[in-house]
Amino acid sequence: MKNYPTNIPIKQWAEDDQPREKLIALGKSALSDSELIAILIRSGSRQQSAVDLAKTILSKAQNNLIELSRLSLADFVKIKGVGEAKALSVVAALELGKRRRGAEVLERRKITCSRDVFEFMQVDLAELLHEEFWVIFLTRANHIIRKIAVSEGGLSGTVADPKRIFKAALDQNASSLILCHNHPSGQVKPSEADIKLTKKIQEAGLFLDIPVLDHVIAGDECFFSFADEGLI
Repeated sequence: MKNYPTNIPIKQWAEDDQPREKLIALGKSALSDSELIAILIRSGSRQQSAVDLAKTILSKAQNNLIELSRLSLADFVKIKGVGEAKALSVVAALELGKRRRGAEVLERRKITCSRDVFEFMQVDLAELLHEEFWVIFLTRANHIIRKIAVSEGGLSGTVADPKRIFKAALDQNASSLILCHNHPSGQVKPSEADIKLTKKIQEAGLFLDIPVLDHVIAGDECFFSFADEGLI
């Protein structure tokens, strides 16, 4: 990042140097502590940009985030250019960080078989009168990262866009995925369209090294697994 005069507003900086745009383009890890604080406080003062004001805030704690978290609301408000609103934003963010360190990591559910998929998705698919197409994203150890609905159809069909599926997979840093949709009729045998779509998505997954492990079609009390039937 270039060194700008302290009284030059961030909006006048090169776009690549503006903290918000930099975070969007490069990710949170690319930002310095002062740039992250600048996003929190949103604006600087007449004498300082938000980033320079953030540097001033950090300097009050010897540029150490642990020491910064020990400052009280009153301590922050004493810093020239930091009003109550800015102080509250920083204090709240630091408190969230502290609580995150103390929080327990939630154990992610693991998919071990097709029935796991069926039971996991029944909450979303049971008793629907229309078709919905969902994707479950998995870690390398087959723990669930997230599930998302990618399309909604009518009584007899739905269409899923492979581009949307794999964009989401990349966003989630998924190692593999499982497809799932319901048949409101209760008949779980795949249609020709289901088979063609599965093959298309499977081929895309092989190309991107994000394999499709299964495609489960859910009925009311039963399901069909492409993997169990040797179709994947």
